[in-house]
Amino acid sequence: MNQSEIKTNKGALLVLVMVYGSIFTVLIFSFLGFVVTQSQVQEHVSQKEKALTIAEAGLNYYKWYLAHNPGDVTHGTTTSGPYILPYADPESSDIGAFSLDIAGSTYCGEVQSIEINSTGYTYDKPNLTRTVFGRYSRPTVAEYAYIINSNVWAGEDRVIIGPYHSNGGIRMDGTNNSTVSSGQESWTCTSSFGCGWWPQTVDGVFGDGPNNNLWEFPVAPINFTGLTVDLSNIEDKARNAGGTYIGSSGKQGYKIVFQNDGTYDLYKVRSKEKEPNGHAWGYYLNKVKNAKFMGNYDIPESCPVIYVEDTVWLEGEVNGKVTLAAADVSSSNDPSIIINDNLTNTDSDSGLLAIAEYDVLIGFDVPDDMTVEGIFIAQEGHFGRNYYSEYDLPSSWDQYVKRNSLTINGSIVSNGRVGTKWTCGGIYCSGFENRYNSYDRNLVLDPPPLTPYTSDDYHFVEWREVE
Repeated sequence: MNQSEIKTNKGALLVLVMVYGSIFTVLIFSFLGFVVTQSQVQEHVSQKEKALTIAEAGLNYYKWYLAHNPGDVTHGTTTSGPYILPYADPESSDIGAFSLDIAGSTYCGEVQSIEINSTGYTYDKPNLTRTVFGRYSRPTVAEYAYIINSNVWAGEDRVIIGPYHSNGGIRMDGTNNSTVSSGQESWTCTSSFGCGWWPQTVDGVFGDGPNNNLWEFPVAPINFTGLTVDLSNIEDKARNAGGTYIGSSGKQGYKIVFQNDGTYDLYKVRSKEKEPNGHAWGYYLNKVKNAKFMGNYDIPESCPVIYVEDTVWLEGEVNGKVTLAAADVSSSNDPSIIINDNLTNTDSDSGLLAIAEYDVLIGFDVPDDMTVEGIFIAQEGHFGRNYYSEYDLPSSWDQYVKRNSLTINGSIVSNGRVGTKWTCGGIYCSGFENRYNSYDRNLVLDPPPLTPYTSDDYHFVEWREVE
């Protein structure tokens, strides 16, 4: 091998060393870059998780604060937020802070719920924030499809979505997708509940319905007295806190038709149809004969409460949150509410609370397929539709005896036994052939003013992260 060949080999080796060295260097720096990037990603994720923990701590802090300062939406100050408070790691010093934006949902001068946005961050990465929202309130009757203070029978046509509770016994032949709970361990089922002529002792909840794994009995009864609304308070809100007070009609009551623009039409019911053949033995016809238009009225936004000291025929499309009471606390007269046509909401932000001192009834000449939305409370009486017989009515009215379907989206609270379908000798003869009930989740989160509470304990009825 001559000297030139040796030099050539050395040159080639040097090139290889440089090439592989460059590749190795690139790989090393790429790997180091990957490691650094992954470390930064992990640090970013860690800081974001810490920010979420701090934000949640902000909600829990204000929950604690409200337990000691009910209704305070200004954190003990006279100014609006946000309110920034430090967050300390249990094993070290302050590592971050949460910022609280607080607002109260207030009607008629009373705080109904408190909405809190809590934004958390660490001092190391203050630009990496997480925000959680919580609505803090007491639970209300809107969480139930039904609350009944009496024995009850849910027929096989019934489809019920949402908790169904009775302080009495329950015969459940319908389909339920949530709990069915009774305050009784056992009860006496009679012929009016389909148990034959000889009374039978049965479980607190029994029947032929599916999903009996969701049946619960006995459970602690719901204090129905505690659920009843202070009608005097509603009257006071209507008279003195910006609501609407409507005195006695001196006739048969009023017809109120809600309009989708947030107003309502008011009619004075001058007369109603008389019960044919003198049959007025509890099966009242509730059919308006003559009504005079009184005007179109706004519903006050700050106190959307209407107190009527008379019977109310109710229908229309509700826009916004509205509470209506038919009551007369100054006399022995106990007015009722008659739902005379479809009663619906314009959107998911709207909702009605309708309270009758006595009954809440579905009227006579109603749609074949009827929809009712809202929370309905029959304080002294019951929720239902009266029995009507084709034999007692003019032939032109026979079509209204039987109706096809009733869909209720909301909650029914009834002191007495509910009933919107009648059977004669086990055969359907009056009322609605098919019935569907579902509680309204939107009313759970944001109920109308003065909706009765089922507990005095406040909790978060809604929690979610805000992107």
